[in-house]
Amino acid sequence: MMITSETSSVPGFVAELVRAANEVDRLTAGEIERLLLRAMTTVRDLHEQAGIPGSDTEDDAIVRLGIVAKGVVTFSQANISATLHEAAEMVRTLWIIIDSGTVVTLRPSR
Repeated sequence: MMITSETSSVPGFVAELVRAANEVDRLTAGEIERLLLRAMTTVRDLHEQAGIPGSDTEDDAIVRLGIVAKGVVTFSQANISATLHEAAEMVRTLWIIIDSGTVVTLRPSR
């Protein structure tokens, strides 16, 4: 499976992530890392567009993607596949939110 340098659309990128997750055994560590780093950037950009702040902790999905991307050789294929599926779901969900015109507004808790 060849990883393209950029997809022209968010839905196309989601499809690319799902394909990669389903064929993780055909990818090199470098291809997986590049996909996950692209997913991190895409999720971060979509979060900003939707008004969703990041926490910058290990509980933050973007941070988790980065951990797997940088240590891809230490994770099992099942874990990498699950991470790619998670990335696809995050991008897809955020794209739906953005496309619907929804903006998230957070208020401090009382």
